[in-house]
Amino acid sequence: MSGRTVPADFVRRVAMLAAGAGFDMAAPLSAAGIPPAVLEASTSGRITPEQLTRFTQAAWRLTDDELFGLGGAPVRRGTFRVVCLTLIHAPDLGNALERMADVIRVLPGLSPLRLEFGPETTVLHVAMPDRDPSVPPEIALAADQLLTDFILMLLHRFAAWLVGRRVKLASVRLPHPEPDATLARSYDAIFGVPVSFGAEHASIEFDNAILRAPIIQTEETLEEYLRESPNLLFSERDYDSTAAAQVRKVLERGSAGRVATAEDIAEMLSISAAHLRRLLRNEGTSLNQLREEVLRDAAISGLARGDSVDELSARLGFSEPSAFRRAFKRWTGTTPGAYR
Repeated sequence: MSGRTVPADFVRRVAMLAAGAGFDMAAPLSAAGIPPAVLEASTSGRITPEQLTRFTQAAWRLTDDELFGLGGAPVRRGTFRVVCLTLIHAPDLGNALERMADVIRVLPGLSPLRLEFGPETTVLHVAMPDRDPSVPPEIALAADQLLTDFILMLLHRFAAWLVGRRVKLASVRLPHPEPDATLARSYDAIFGVPVSFGAEHASIEFDNAILRAPIIQTEETLEEYLRESPNLLFSERDYDSTAAAQVRKVLERGSAGRVATAEDIAEMLSISAAHLRRLLRNEGTSLNQLREEVLRDAAISGLARGDSVDELSARLGFSEPSAFRRAFKRWTGTTPGAYR
């Protein structure tokens, strides 16, 4: 089984905003192997982290802007490297974040950061950059929402890489309206904590203990990280410790996991089947829904690798290819052929 796919919504929004700024995103989409049908599938479109990485790298090359034109001014390629070099020798994560906030303050186009220290937790606030008043309000709002998502995810994942360990968040707050339930669950999975929408400002909250964690990375490992960027940002998903995440791990083990009953999985987790169902229900999902998601992600990953419909149908346990095609259309809103 392959790991989770990610919503194509990020790519769809980047492509839309970049096109409005005069960039033709056909080449980045082609380089990533993302067909237009996937972006047209609204919230049901899914892609692999590898596809998202290839798209992002191609978009950087096309726009020469590390924020794809989403910032208040162009952020030239190499800017993130300069920021990282100023903090890689900080003694701990707290000092590294303070240095990052200081450096970003003097760089054009980047979102200003502010640290608010409390007795037990520290909140990292992200402000949106000032925009040209000639930009239509609806475009500015869409760019702010997309930029907020990208920056918070970057800060969270980069912090974990700096200290070489999982960074558990106390809260994540986003200023835009709550999306539909499917996308909202994706936010929760990305950050590992229920995300609050409609906040006054964008922020992530850390326990103060993690801010004392020493920086274990070096300039040498930083160069390797940047060469692979943004692969780690999109592919590492060890932040979700919910019941749904634990059930997914069982289901992803292969054929044995796919046919496991609620009783089988509950026994593995040392809880009763009734308690497992209750936990999943409280998280807005179910065992059957998780089975479908695991099959969907495996199917999308297989198609992205070039596997045939016949191969995937047999591997995923469908009675015949036509049944697989119907299921794929139900999952993604498009056919396997259109996805290719």
